[in-house]
Amino acid sequence: MFRKLKDYAELLKLEHTIFALPFGLASMVILMETPPHGEKVLYVILALIFARLAGMAFNRYLDKEFDILNPRTSSWPHARGVVKEWEMKLLILLFSGLFIFSCAKINKLTLLLSPVVLLLLFVYPLAKRFTFYPHLFLGVIYFLIPIAVDIAINEKVTVMSFLLGCAMAMWVSGFDILYSLQDYEFDKRMGLKSIPVRFGIGGALKIARTFHLLTFLSLFALGLIYPFNKIVYFLGLFALSAFLLYEHSLISEKDLSKVNKAFFTVNGFISIIFFFVVLVSRAL
Repeated sequence: MFRKLKDYAELLKLEHTIFALPFGLASMVILMETPPHGEKVLYVILALIFARLAGMAFNRYLDKEFDILNPRTSSWPHARGVVKEWEMKLLILLFSGLFIFSCAKINKLTLLLSPVVLLLLFVYPLAKRFTFYPHLFLGVIYFLIPIAVDIAINEKVTVMSFLLGCAMAMWVSGFDILYSLQDYEFDKRMGLKSIPVRFGIGGALKIARTFHLLTFLSLFALGLIYPFNKIVYFLGLFALSAFLLYEHSLISEKDLSKVNKAFFTVNGFISIIFFFVVLVSRAL
């Protein structure tokens, strides 16, 4: 039983939850007009987690034929046959159902919008079959996180949630481009589409840097209009920007060996730093 749970955790990359969750929590801290009920906070967090797990399970199910052939992914549980197709289907249904249930416990509006989120989550892994810009579909999903949080706790959409959404969309689209560099040759050979395939490695790096500059500008604009403690917020923002610069310094057109370090380690720090900066700024 423990072995099977470990296979599921590896399949769904549970550790990647660290990317989205701190930003989701930061969105709650920023957007709450009055402290929400603890139960509502719990269901917002669960909705974020279950949505990501449903999307990841569908991604693995859909890409199995490619993951078997890709040297980078051939050792993953579903590619090795350790996790069967029926198990992945069951996980998709389970986490989708739990996501919808969590949305229903928040309010009626989040329940009505939950199928839209699931649709986008399921379109993302399909996108590389018909467009060179699948990263933007993932960006749209992350754009919706603060929008959904705003709707969940305030039942409206504000300028602040829009700016947060823009920042998150550009951040995740940028690092998804960097992550896809690992499969550049494989994707070209298999006819799969991505920004690196369309523009080459050099062009993709420039686009990722542009996206992350837009992340900084969105968060800077947020700091100007939101009543944070300005000193703490902007010091934190510049520290976060230093991590973004460091992330890009790890990767060059001629050396992609540190993509994993840039993707996992640095992005994990970025999301956690942003949450604590927001928390302290608001508390002060």
